[in-house]
Amino acid sequence: MGEEERMSELTHIDPQGNARMVEVGGKQPSDREAIAEGFIQLGQPAFDAITQGRVKKGDVLAIAQLAGIAAAKRTPDLIPLCHPVPLTGVKVQLEALPDLRVRAWARVRCTWVTGVEMEALTAVMAALLSVYDTVKAIDKAPQIGPVRLLEKRGGKSGEWLRAAQ
Repeated sequence: MGEEERMSELTHIDPQGNARMVEVGGKQPSDREAIAEGFIQLGQPAFDAITQGRVKKGDVLAIAQLAGIAAAKRTPDLIPLCHPVPLTGVKVQLEALPDLRVRAWARVRCTWVTGVEMEALTAVMAALLSVYDTVKAIDKAPQIGPVRLLEKRGGKSGEWLRAAQ
């Protein structure tokens, strides 16, 4: 595949290689949903502080949940070519896992002309960054990742599910 053919497949790049916001004006609204997840690996002291409620900044997972919800609503402020989307629902959950990780999960919904994958991914990233922020005085080396889209529904491409890994 030549460079010109590859560039034509990228919806946010015009044929000359310039960035563009995709035109969605002629599309019909449909129900959309995206689900994403991500992880942050912590050291034992930080993990224990979170699970035992000993972080001075407060309930780490509750704070991160709010950060994720707020971030989903602000996605077009962070991602330059992302359309503002009237979200109808954002759900963010966090859980401490036995292997010293915290899992963040987000489901975002709307009835609109474009999908909400970026909003779900942004919600997860912000939640994980919030966890990082609350434990950075305890743990100097938390590691975020992977962060990934799990599912999307709606629109022209229909349903997509990540294959089991």
